[in-house]
Amino acid sequence: MARTALLVLLLLALVIELGLTVGGFAAPEVLLAKFGVGATPDTRFMAYALAWLLLFVSVVDAAALWQVWRRQPHYATLCYVLGFWWMGIGLGLYLNYHRLDNLLLDTGKGLLIVLATWQSRRNSLVMAT
Repeated sequence: MARTALLVLLLLALVIELGLTVGGFAAPEVLLAKFGVGATPDTRFMAYALAWLLLFVSVVDAAALWQVWRRQPHYATLCYVLGFWWMGIGLGLYLNYHRLDNLLLDTGKGLLIVLATWQSRRNSLVMAT
């Protein structure tokens, strides 16, 4: 059950990240508007750089999803990295910019991934003994 929840969470996170990535490359004005930023040449540049960062996070998420799917022994490492990454982003955006939506989405997503990873590892260790 925990492994299934982890797979679903990673898949949903991947869809969200890929959507933002495509938005950053194909429609930077839409991505900027989502974050409440006006479109200027400088902000379009930042949207492009952000899109590359989002692509990297998407690749890491896809690798974690693949490892969980294939039951790789060290899948928890990437899952914990992603979970704490998103928790940090959500908390940072909330504390610095008072973005409650990012606190709920990013920190919630990260916390759920960390908890699902922990429970999945716990279940696999119990089954192994």
